[in-house]
Amino acid sequence: MELWDVYDKDRRKTDRTHKRGVPLPDGDFHLVVSIWIVNDKGEFLISKRHPDKPNPNLWECPGGSVLTGENSYQGALREAYEEIGIDLSGYGGEIVRSVRRERDFWDAWLFHASFAIEDVVPQPDEVIDARWAAPDEIKRLIKDGAFVPSLRYFRDMFRGSVAWWK
Repeated sequence: MELWDVYDKDRRKTDRTHKRGVPLPDGDFHLVVSIWIVNDKGEFLISKRHPDKPNPNLWECPGGSVLTGENSYQGALREAYEEIGIDLSGYGGEIVRSVRRERDFWDAWLFHASFAIEDVVPQPDEVIDARWAAPDEIKRLIKDGAFVPSLRYFRDMFRGSVAWWK
């Protein structure tokens, strides 16, 4: 059973928790993270969703809901380790986008970390493949409909903020 801390509309933590799978009441929010990992070549780590999950067989970055007692950073570290087996705790990520959506506060994290793709250990019920992809390749995957729709912000998010973006 997965539990989330409940936040108000101003991102203040309440004293309540919420069980995943139960609809959140109006005015309640939880935290969600996306984790973008960029290597020394300017490539991003992307993973392919399991066919039994929503948005099956589409590419994405790791991410998910922050659990009770975690902050956004701790949730990002846990999600990266759970989904792809990579420990990002020594890489000091930064939030590059933070948005309040209909039912959650969503933080997009950027970590600069280089490692061999063979070091990735996909969680079998979540991830079926992983690879490094250049920004132009991710843009093509988005255009072709092969990327999770909620992550189409990729191009705009990094435009002007990362030196290699064109």
